[in-house]
Amino acid sequence: MPIEGPLKELQIHDVFQLLDLGRKTGVLRVTSELRQNAGVVYFANGGVIAAEIRSNPHPLGALLVRGGKVREEEVARAAAIQRSRPGHRLGDILVEMGALPRKELERQIRAQVEEVIFELMSWSEGYFSFEDGPLPAALGEATVRIPTESLLMEAARRIDEWSRIEAKVPHLGVVPRFIGSPDDEGAQLDLLPFEWEVLAGIDGATDVRSLAGRLGRSDFDVARTLFGLAAAGVIAMAEPAGIGQDAEATVQDLAVLVAAVEEALLLGEVARARFTAEEAVLAFAESASAHLVLGRVLVAEARYDEAILRLTQALRCEPDMPAALRLLGLAEVGRAHFGPALEAWARWEALAPRADSERGREETVRRWRIAVETLKDALGGRREH
Repeated sequence: MPIEGPLKELQIHDVFQLLDLGRKTGVLRVTSELRQNAGVVYFANGGVIAAEIRSNPHPLGALLVRGGKVREEEVARAAAIQRSRPGHRLGDILVEMGALPRKELERQIRAQVEEVIFELMSWSEGYFSFEDGPLPAALGEATVRIPTESLLMEAARRIDEWSRIEAKVPHLGVVPRFIGSPDDEGAQLDLLPFEWEVLAGIDGATDVRSLAGRLGRSDFDVARTLFGLAAAGVIAMAEPAGIGQDAEATVQDLAVLVAAVEEALLLGEVARARFTAEEAVLAFAESASAHLVLGRVLVAEARYDEAILRLTQALRCEPDMPAALRLLGLAEVGRAHFGPALEAWARWEALAPRADSERGREETVRRWRIAVETLKDALGGRREH
């Protein structure tokens, strides 16, 4: 009987841990309609032996060529041999030919599998299904055994490091650009080969995700390298030219920015959501919607004092903005200021008619109000903090 369910109920990390503890053998499938992506992970006795994802369908041979590990003609020759020897993997044939050391093949396979796993582990929504049983006879060109526990530990480490990287590289859509000229006289850089490779790929137009694809390296490796270059003052990150950077930005541009924030929040990419919302406020300082969307992000981050400032600014621009009043109540509750929260929701309830986006929220706001009134009564005369 398959194990399945939505990721909102059982996070992907927990799924991996269950399969590891149960020493399961079988196939895990993860899909996300929002991302329009899907991944497959093969387990053997609780360990990961192979993985693939729709968004990165490149075969091993293409990845080895792109990474400069083998030449195209070597892959073509190995593929010809493989056709005459059914059941033999391309990587094994390349090793037999002397085109690639066995250890390097294993390192490349492991890196390829790990990147798929780390991408899947970043998903907070979607659906998973695990089918217990024998593995398919052919798993493609790449298999390796990776302890699930080590993958979980590395994923946790990456999450921690991403929080540091985001200070300079807020999301993968930003474009690295040189500060001044990379050929300035007297500039001396002591960089590793891969850092020089990343530096050489910066053209002022290619974003982080595209640069990683061009170099054949992971988003994480490239973002970490760019973080170091930005910290050294060599480069700076900028939003792609266009939305939010034109002095004559239109209402349509704002709508696109707001939609981008909503999508980022839904995907759990709060840092990207905040960066985009801040861009919206810079481009549309007089727009209630711009302040509202940044206020919403700040509420999601539990930065209630800052959220209240933004939501109050939204209400200055548009005094009867329903969403701003509703979120203002939540932010006040976050600060344990129950009186102002109830006042904000009372104003929300008094509005008629409300915007389409606020219709159907009456029951939710009513439950919030009852809960806060109950808590306020329970505290009695104690001062709110």
